[in-house]
Amino acid sequence: MTIAFTPSESAPAGTGPVVVPEPAGPVMAEEPEFWEPSDPEPEEIPAPGAAHGSRDDDADADTNGHGPDHDPVVVRDARDFGVYARTGGWAFALKVARSVRPGGQPAEGTARTKVSAKAFAELAGCSPERVMRHYRAWDMAADDGLVPQFEVLVPGEDVELPDADVWLSYYASRNSASSVRGQAISAAAEAEGIRPTKALEVAENPTALRAAILADPGTAQAARGALLDRMKEDPALQTEMARAIARTDDLKKAVANEAKAADRIGYVRQIVEKGQIRTPAGQTVEAPAEIRAEAERHLSLLDELDDSEEAGEWAGEAYDTVKDLVAKAVEEDPALRVQERRTRFYNSLQKATRVFEELTLDEVMEEDIYEADMLQRLEALQEAIGTCISALRKATTAS
Repeated sequence: MTIAFTPSESAPAGTGPVVVPEPAGPVMAEEPEFWEPSDPEPEEIPAPGAAHGSRDDDADADTNGHGPDHDPVVVRDARDFGVYARTGGWAFALKVARSVRPGGQPAEGTARTKVSAKAFAELAGCSPERVMRHYRAWDMAADDGLVPQFEVLVPGEDVELPDADVWLSYYASRNSASSVRGQAISAAAEAEGIRPTKALEVAENPTALRAAILADPGTAQAARGALLDRMKEDPALQTEMARAIARTDDLKKAVANEAKAADRIGYVRQIVEKGQIRTPAGQTVEAPAEIRAEAERHLSLLDELDDSEEAGEWAGEAYDTVKDLVAKAVEEDPALRVQERRTRFYNSLQKATRVFEELTLDEVMEEDIYEADMLQRLEALQEAIGTCISALRKATTAS
């Protein structure tokens, strides 16, 4: 709905852009958004149905290429828009500042004609909270010397208003930042080198943030980075994210694949940075020059990948190539080959011992869980152990 306002005809010339006075009282009900900006020019605007502008006006219009016959309502709308473009929310805040007297303040002098924020909101057709947000913004600007204090303003008075760009720093940033949450957001925004108003506007509209993340890959990437940075210092968020991933099959699979790729890259990186290789049996020995050079080549390719590129395939190729070279180096070195087999035998022996030690014979006797094949398996195991012992004794005698 478009509401046209007729500017005052009594504004003094040469006072610059001001907000046009308005009659106090119920007339305010016609302006739910408090918008009645002043006429930026001191000239008189013709009323609807009156004769069009003077010959000079027509000449100016012809010069501007718009023709002489402008609807007066359109002219007022254009000029009102121009005032709002220059002053922004200050045009609304002035109306509140000169007409509102919050509850508890004495009604003395010029304040007698002022109304409460609730009454003003009822006349304007909006909420008292919205009125008070404009009131507080004007109050803080007055503290900074940008606008006059409430006490010196009277209903209908016009004053010179600050630029529109300054409005958000008082209306959005300072009001929203009054809470602990708002202060934290403002501090983070300043640390990132951006205006706090921008961050506060986003924080006040999570639905808009969600829409931007869902629709725009760049926004999603920025959100991902921010979440990762926050999780470093937020254990609760870490747990929540881990739980969400664990309960989503696709994410759980993706995490497993990335973990596997990271392990493989770590294997290659250790060879380059520490100059050591880990054999299949678990030995850690010095890396031959050929293996180290190949590991460096693959690692340089991995480090050049962009964040958007999949590292899994490259990591797998690097890991398989280096692993094959390690196995070949082990087989070609007699001393290393013997040590590798000895280590593998010890590993298997330790696993078998640990498994056998875990058998609980008390349960076999008490719970009557005996089965015939259990005894057969143990007898076969005993025979295999005996054969192994005999082979080791022969090898010891021969050596």
